[in-house]
Amino acid sequence: MRHRKGGFKLKRDPSGRRALLRGLTTSLIMEERIVTTVTKAKALRPTIEKMITLAKRDTLHTRRQAAAFVQTPEAVQKLFDKVGPRFSDRPGGYTRIMRKGIRKGDGAESAIIELLGAEVKRTSEERRKRREERIRQQQEQAEAAEAPAAAE
Repeated sequence: MRHRKGGFKLKRDPSGRRALLRGLTTSLIMEERIVTTVTKAKALRPTIEKMITLAKRDTLHTRRQAAAFVQTPEAVQKLFDKVGPRFSDRPGGYTRIMRKGIRKGDGAESAIIELLGAEVKRTSEERRKRREERIRQQQEQAEAAEAPAAAE
């Protein structure tokens, strides 16, 4: 029986499991949203929450602890400069897991795991793109209206 045996094995030995979680953590910090399986997302959640909690206490010791786990210096920099301060007043629950559906290749249930606040960035980018497209259309309409007037 597996009573009181916490965590996810993910069909890997301990070193492979640690490497997988390190890679997923680094990717989530850099991209702020990744698509993976539901089980991997659930296994990743405690790890990324610990990293963000370290980033909230921005000291040399916590930076070294995070650098020992996260794979790239750029990810550590972003974790402490952008992600940690964003959640400074939040006591926990920094991620969201949304089930996406069945993956076509192997039938695994996939999910999106994202840092809270990532959707705000996405909507502002979409808003900017829509605004640029609207301005471009207005310019094209103005040019089209001026072209017949110039021909006369």
